[in-house]
Amino acid sequence: MKIKLTSVYVDDQEKALRFYTEVLGFTKKADFSNGPFRWLTVASPEEPDGTELQLVLNNNPAAKTYQESLFQQGQPAVMFFTDDVKGDYERIKARGAEFTMPPTAVTGSTIAMLNDTCGNLVQVVQLAHR
Repeated sequence: MKIKLTSVYVDDQEKALRFYTEVLGFTKKADFSNGPFRWLTVASPEEPDGTELQLVLNNNPAAKTYQESLFQQGQPAVMFFTDDVKGDYERIKARGAEFTMPPTAVTGSTIAMLNDTCGNLVQVVQLAHR
C-alpha cells in the first residue's frame, strides 16, 4: 500500500490553483469537472508521479467548521518537506506569500508557516537529520 492522494479544503479552487502552482511551485496534475463537482490536484515537480494534493472546494458545513477551527488554532492543514526551508522561505515570500512564522528551529527540524489565502495554514519543514 502507498499514499497516492491527500486533500486540503479550499474556499476557492481557482485561487488555490494559482497559489499552489504560482506561489509554491507545484504543477497542476488533474483538472476536470462533472456537473458542479471539480476534481483538481497538484503535485510536486520533483515527484510528478508521486502523491497528489487534491484542492477540494469547501462546501461541506462540517469540513468548513474543521478548516476554520484549525486555522484559528494556528494548526497547519498541510505540511510540505524540503531540504532548504530558508531558501524556500525566500523564494515563496518573494512571490507574495504571507508567512505567519519565518523559519524557526524547533526540536528535530526547522519550520516556517504561511497562509495559503484559501483558508489554510501551510507548514514547510526541513528535518535536522535526513
